[in-house]
Amino acid sequence: MLSNRVRSRFRYLSKRYKRMNIECFRLYDMDIPEIRAVVDWYAGHIVIAEYERLQTGPDWLQHMANAVGIALDIPPAKIHMKRRRTRLPGKQRYHRMDNRGERIQIMERGLKFLVNLRDFIDTGLHSDHRDTRNIIRGLSQGKDFLNLFAYTGTFTCAAAAGCARSTVTVDKSGNYLTWAKDNMDLNGLIGRQHEFIQSDAGIFLSRARREGRRFTLAFIDPPSFFTYGERKIDFDINRDHHLLIRAVLPVMAPGSTLFFSTNHQRFGPRMEAIPFKDIVEITPLTIPEDYRNRRDRKSTRLNSSHS
Repeated sequence: MLSNRVRSRFRYLSKRYKRMNIECFRLYDMDIPEIRAVVDWYAGHIVIAEYERLQTGPDWLQHMANAVGIALDIPPAKIHMKRRRTRLPGKQRYHRMDNRGERIQIMERGLKFLVNLRDFIDTGLHSDHRDTRNIIRGLSQGKDFLNLFAYTGTFTCAAAAGCARSTVTVDKSGNYLTWAKDNMDLNGLIGRQHEFIQSDAGIFLSRARREGRRFTLAFIDPPSFFTYGERKIDFDINRDHHLLIRAVLPVMAPGSTLFFSTNHQRFGPRMEAIPFKDIVEITPLTIPEDYRNRRDRKSTRLNSSHS
């Protein structure tokens, strides 16, 4: 069942996305109830991830990977297997999988991104965000762009390619910030107007507020759970997202636009008390065709009129 579905989807999507210069897309998105997995194409490589459950044994993922490899004629060296699991109380959810440090280049609508298919559960590129990146790119001309919780800086690349006047890329991880710089360099998007700041998001916002910094476009995609600010507050996306957005508000200029996104499966937005002129749920506009079964990624656009 899996090999037939993947073969059919590849025939359709590969032609479609080749015209768009997109080299990373999803071939299988848990379409069949019996097969809880996702299969992603990365320019000739396959990443297959199993969503673990008790009914699947230790060899199940290998069997699924073999089926995909045969269906698409992909050699084993280019098939990367991963296991995703729900959070285990008191235990780390994911560990580093390898230390090879190998990265390959992926094209997305003219932008180039570096991905690591082996070392981590995530590859460095959230392909389900590609349409949101395209929206940001289209809105960026002349804007001062803030990318908070920036990960590998793909949204910064989109904003810079869209002729943003300046960009600020903020992440707590030095490794991710270096990766973001590498992505910008890969696209020739270099210059003093592009700033990279390794910082806790709460500490950065407090400092930016004291310094009177103002941004006209921002993208925020925080983790579902993390420790936040100088007081080391435990942040829960469902409980605290509106507080985070309100903390960003003082660094946004009048008339600015902020995009908020989360992939928490049971996210319930609480936006009513946030003083923005317009708050628009844009999730349907941001889910690409190949992620047709994706229901956990939520996106909101907030347009500011505050002074």
